[in-house]
Amino acid sequence: MNFDLSEEQQLLKDSAWRYGADHGEFTAWRARVSRGDAFDAASWKRMADLGWLMLNVPEDDGGLGSGPVETMVVAEAIGRYLMLEPFVSTGVIAPALLTGATEALRAELMAGLAEGKVVIALADAEPGGRFDLNHVAARAEAVDGGFRLTGEKSHALDGAAADWFIIPARTAGADDSQDGVSLFLVPAETSGLTVRRSRAMDNRHNASLKLEGVVVPAANLIGGLGDGFPLLRDALDRGVVARLAEAVGAMDAVREMTMEYLKTRKQFGQTLGSFQALQHRAVDMAIACEEARSMMYLATIALSGSAAERRRVISAAKARVGQTSLYVGRQSVQLHGGVGFTEELAVAHYLKRLIMIDMAFGNADHHRAELAASLRVSAAAA
Repeated sequence: MNFDLSEEQQLLKDSAWRYGADHGEFTAWRARVSRGDAFDAASWKRMADLGWLMLNVPEDDGGLGSGPVETMVVAEAIGRYLMLEPFVSTGVIAPALLTGATEALRAELMAGLAEGKVVIALADAEPGGRFDLNHVAARAEAVDGGFRLTGEKSHALDGAAADWFIIPARTAGADDSQDGVSLFLVPAETSGLTVRRSRAMDNRHNASLKLEGVVVPAANLIGGLGDGFPLLRDALDRGVVARLAEAVGAMDAVREMTMEYLKTRKQFGQTLGSFQALQHRAVDMAIACEEARSMMYLATIALSGSAAERRRVISAAKARVGQTSLYVGRQSVQLHGGVGFTEELAVAHYLKRLIMIDMAFGNADHHRAELAASLRVSAAAA
């Protein structure tokens, strides 16, 4: 697939890779993880200074209003260097959702996002909902001057460090209906909101939420009352594609590490790379990386297309990248032998990141089922 970058996009990619090479040293990464830091605040500020956090902020709100390709090249660098900063949650998903907020909140929060002063996390999942985005059991009822929210959210990516949460809650309809879903901005310090912070296997600091009579003003409603699902779906599609770019960056990095290991590690007086069986596995890894990259490109292009076609392409891409990324990660660990499982070697951490990216917003099995259902509906309509 021909996916040549423009001069400006190539400069952005080069800048992101240089930044990763300068600030993504693995020893420093392990030190931050050992300290329990959610991410490096200084690095987050530098990303803001480089303009990365303005990419998805509309021009009318003081941002760059860039397209999916610019997001893709930055997210790929973030995956390549295992960066912990909340770029996808706060720099991609949050701006897409905030386009439906009031003018006053947009003025406040979009500027905060672009300057790296605010972290906003979407609480997208609920207990028992699996990966179904439209499963929303949390409720919002109108009260004097606002809404009262009750319920639970089982996952908010990067939520442990969030200053604000975007919470889907149902104002009408059944728990599995796309109709009647509303979106609310909730400050992390709001009375009645319990934030349970946790660290995932890939060292991202996430959160689950419990809402016990959380009251927010009517101005904190994002979009129309009961009409939040299309906006939520669009923002998550953009987040999924950015996570695919992270996966591709991580796959390329871990494959390169493995190739270097095969060229230098000796057994029976020969380098491991001289054994034909291992050469075949190395070729399979390279093919898997190229497959994933092509699917990432296709999904990035699909973000500019119709909603129905976009959903099919993104589900296909998420399923295939999930398969290929886990293959490459597991092969890398296995080809390193026992040392590949240790905390001291980067490949083990790349595999953990790839596992969590596969799980994010629906794993490969879920998206294969989504694609199959979509194709059945299209065939029936034809």
